[in-house]
Amino acid sequence: MAIDKEALETGKISVWGARVHNLKNIDVEIPRNTLTVITGMSGSGKSSLAFDTLFAEGQRRYVETFSAYARNFLGNMERPDVDKITGLSPVISIEQKTTNKNPRSTVGTTTEIYDFLRLLYARAGEAWSYLSGEKMVKYTEEQVLHLILERYKGKRTYILAPVVRNRKGHYKELFEQLRKKGYLNVRVDGEMREIIHGMKLDRYKMHNVEVVIDKLIVSDSDERRLKESLQVAMKQGDGLILVLDADSGEARHYSKRLMDPVTGLSYSEPAPHNFSFNSPQGACPKCKGLGQVNLLDMEKIVPDPSVSIYNGGIVALGKYKNTLIFWQIEAICQKYGLTLKTPISEIPEEAMDEIMNGTDEPLQIKGELLDTSRYFLSYEGVAKYIMMQQEMDASASAQKWAGQFVKMTVCPECKGQRLNKEALHYRIAGKNIAELAAMDISELKEWLDGLEDKLDGKQRTIAVEILKEIRSRLNFLLEVGLDYLSLNRSSGSLSGGESQRIRLATQIGSQLVNVLYILDEPSIGLHQRDNTRLIHSLKELRDLGNSVIVVEHDKDMMLNADYIIDMGPRAGRLGGEVVFAGTPAEMLKANTLTSAYLNGKSEIAVPETRRPGNGKFLKIIGASGNNLKHVTASFPLGTFICVTGVSGSGKSTLINRTLQPILSQHFYHSLEDPLPYDAIEGLEYVDKIVNVDQSPIGRSPRSNPATYTGVFSDIRNLFVELPESKMRGYKPGRFSFNVPGGRCETCKGNGYKTIEMNFLPDVLVPCEDCQGKRYNRETLEVRFRGKSIADVLDMTINMAVEFFENIPSILSKIKVLQDVGLGYIKLGQPSTTLSGGESQRVKLATELAKKDTGNTLYVLDEPTTGLHFEDIRVLLGVLNKLVEKGNTVVVIEHNLDVIKSADYIIDLGPEGGRRGGEILFSGTPEMLAQQQVGFTAPYLKEELEWSNKHKQK
Repeated sequence: MAIDKEALETGKISVWGARVHNLKNIDVEIPRNTLTVITGMSGSGKSSLAFDTLFAEGQRRYVETFSAYARNFLGNMERPDVDKITGLSPVISIEQKTTNKNPRSTVGTTTEIYDFLRLLYARAGEAWSYLSGEKMVKYTEEQVLHLILERYKGKRTYILAPVVRNRKGHYKELFEQLRKKGYLNVRVDGEMREIIHGMKLDRYKMHNVEVVIDKLIVSDSDERRLKESLQVAMKQGDGLILVLDADSGEARHYSKRLMDPVTGLSYSEPAPHNFSFNSPQGACPKCKGLGQVNLLDMEKIVPDPSVSIYNGGIVALGKYKNTLIFWQIEAICQKYGLTLKTPISEIPEEAMDEIMNGTDEPLQIKGELLDTSRYFLSYEGVAKYIMMQQEMDASASAQKWAGQFVKMTVCPECKGQRLNKEALHYRIAGKNIAELAAMDISELKEWLDGLEDKLDGKQRTIAVEILKEIRSRLNFLLEVGLDYLSLNRSSGSLSGGESQRIRLATQIGSQLVNVLYILDEPSIGLHQRDNTRLIHSLKELRDLGNSVIVVEHDKDMMLNADYIIDMGPRAGRLGGEVVFAGTPAEMLKANTLTSAYLNGKSEIAVPETRRPGNGKFLKIIGASGNNLKHVTASFPLGTFICVTGVSGSGKSTLINRTLQPILSQHFYHSLEDPLPYDAIEGLEYVDKIVNVDQSPIGRSPRSNPATYTGVFSDIRNLFVELPESKMRGYKPGRFSFNVPGGRCETCKGNGYKTIEMNFLPDVLVPCEDCQGKRYNRETLEVRFRGKSIADVLDMTINMAVEFFENIPSILSKIKVLQDVGLGYIKLGQPSTTLSGGESQRVKLATELAKKDTGNTLYVLDEPTTGLHFEDIRVLLGVLNKLVEKGNTVVVIEHNLDVIKSADYIIDLGPEGGRRGGEILFSGTPEMLAQQQVGFTAPYLKEELEWSNKHKQK
């Protein structure tokens, strides 16, 4: 995409007449090669300007540079609703929504660092045997010949070719083929045998078979014969031979491939894919490279071993029924001299293993419905039956049923390292590739910095260029504050801010110039300490010759920007205007809602007093999940608690992965297991837990705030009670767009029709029958105060609060949406268009509308995501209302306005990753501000002093 000549002359990006979403025909100019922050209240039009206008137009122009043939496959981009944009460079968007939930995606694969590590191990790694622990050796045919001549000179020897290595089978066909080729003898499981017609082995046992290629007394005069025999043996044994001393019985292996000289184990020639957990050649065969497997939880399958199988001791089967599986289990019991009425605790371990995991031996079954005894050749076991119900093609109810007996656990074969045994036994300086991937990025950088000194000459020559690439990428990750992550960390477990900063580090490393970067709140999940590093990285991107636009609410980011655009004045239909555009210095003198918070005219006040709580505590003892160092945390109930600490210090592990699953299992029998802990005290003081996260409230456009909060049912009931509805006999279903009856059947209640365009993207056009209203004409004729059901769905929350002011059942539910600052969104707005912060507040409002118990524990993870100062003030008001009713609110947060407003703080640290996981402090914000430990204290002290200073003014 070419850059406008006008842009090079004017040095700015100009937008005229932008009308996307709630933008009110705005004109705006953004200086090129600057760090520009777009700020404003949630819903004021920031993302509409940055992503839906600038990025969408940049992407459209890029696609238009392709040929018509290529565009057939890429699809045409819709032009944003704007008159004109000039000065636009090629655009790269770095959003939060791009987190890859694929369990095979990790930090290492996303940043490509793991790909370089795979190359390093394939070319410079040393192979070690996983059987004997010996270093693997590799010989040429000439070397093998000289070694045998030297070692076995004058001795009677057999030259053998291994054809079967530790496998089950009868091998009748193999022996017949060898006999036809003229071979006379084989060595079976260490015993010499003559090959005879019809020869076979026990198919249920593991066997080793070597064919005798030659037997001779080794001497220099027979060198030619020996060489020919070795060539034949190498061919038959696939590069591996066995030399047997006939007198002593000692056998030694030799191979053209990497080989263990003690056991004869050989490895294939290493290639990068051998170290990939996404490749069949490298992945652990048990977990297929995921590092985790579904294993049966025997405590749930057999909760009471004193009960017999007949009486339902195996819960998954229930009590005895006259069916095949019980006949098979009975046959196994009879084999061990037991009956189905024997208590499970008295059944021998090997018998129970056969019942659970099956057997290949034929079972003689005497079924009550069978005329004669029958032999069943195999029985697959209870475990296989349960695991089959976990397969993708099983019904949802079957999967749910099987899920109660299964738990996700670390793969027992690879110990969570994802790779097969062979890949894990290649080492560089004593470490395998999985050990490097498990290190924190800061630790890995330190280890790699001293690596050259530990390598020999050949290894060093191979590794030098690869290490240079790895180090540069690690440095970029360190620059954006991700030193606590490890390369094996799953992408799905990263927060939006973390995944965005990984992509930012990748872009810095790409060294592109003349590009427009647009970022969406990159400071999310980042402690104030690391904000400086992030700002430095963005300035570095700018200094390369790029334009950087950041949609952001962070005070430090705004004050360090070159240019600020403030959207407003409020949100939704009251927003969509540029209320300020200029430098940070000019912004401090302006008169906008944002500038008032920046210059101290408005602020989120520090509470006059801190609530002491109700005197009761919830206490976790000995939490040791992930990086937590066996910590004990006390949560005073009836207070507003804030859990703080640098990124990666263990906050989410303590709250989301330990505390919340413990309570969910206790109250709701949740299947999610908490991370390890010793004990929990005070559960009797809590009777409900509510987790308010940022996951979407629905995954289809049919879901919206009205349906999620349940207010839509009340609205439909209201319309049913209208005289017009009663006359027509309408029921609540008539006013639902999800079921036939009152909806428009042309579009099935969607409001639009999807026109398939083959290679082009599907086009959504308003339904020609209902014009996007979702309902048929008869339904829309029923009106309440002049408004149809479709008109009500099209109202903003603020409008709906006024409209339903005399209907308490409806007002109570939509008023809380307004109270949490969502007055600008529409009742029927598709959930897919809501941001993470908006989804979280819809959930919070839904919980607020319910009758609380006064003993509820609310857990929120970074609720300030996407929130302006004013929105945070509103949110804190809502959270404080919950606490005033006696409930407890636990918030994981970096935002200083929230931290200073808390009653109690638990600060973790001191660093992230392995250097974190300790509780540094527990107490009030004022007490924390006086501490000398951790990184939160100095920033909180500065914030409290700033607040007190402006309070005195």
